Amino acid sequence: MSKHDYQYVPMSKAKPVWNELVEILHEVQNLVRQEFTFHFTPIGSYKRNMVTYDMKSNIGFDFDVNIEVNDKEEAFRPDEIRRIIRNAINRVAPHYGYGYCEDSTSVLTIKKVNNFQSRIIHSCDIAIVYECSDGRQQYIRFNKNSNNYTWEYRGKGFDGFSERWDWLIHNGHKDDLLEYYIKKKNDNNDPNKHSRSLLAESVKELCDKFGYYR
Repeated sequence: MSKHDYQYVPMSKAKPVWNELVEILHEVQNLVRQEFTFHFTPIGSYKRNMVTYDMKSNIGFDFDVNIEVNDKEEAFRPDEIRRIIRNAINRVAPHYGYGYCEDSTSVLTIKKVNNFQSRIIHSCDIAIVYECSDGRQQYIRFNKNSNNYTWEYRGKGFDGFSERWDWLIHNGHKDDLLEYYIKKKNDNNDPNKHSRSLLAESVKELCDKFGYYR
């Protein structure tokens, strides 16, 4: 028996939380504007109405966001970019009931916690990325062992994600994807593997199964 029981979150519940996250990120944009500007986009599950939560755990649903900094001249080191954004989020998020950022390998995470019930109501994983001209994506990685930050390419599972997604939908495999992604979430026991990675894996594996070709 699986230790998880993931279910999909209705958009009526997810959208108000997303709207609040947008307010937070707009305030962060204003705080860092003297250093650089950035734009942000929801990715993964929320963008595609596939937000999930685990009914067996005390962890609520989560969101994935990409922040892309406008720094074409590369005036800032990756550690500087991450620090500036992290500090700005830490100034804003607590006013909305979130804790301070957790700095993990590939993302900054903020969580809204119900301390009385000892559970996470919802959270948001924020990656700082750069979209390369060849279609690949880089992200700022925190290398914990050496305590430094570097730009790294995403794994190949992320390459061509949008094309694969569109192919599955246009070929009538949305229900297959909904079922497969939930199974993937329920079978996952790696707390460091985030939803965005599980969704990318699900899309790639189903495309391989159903004969995707470019």
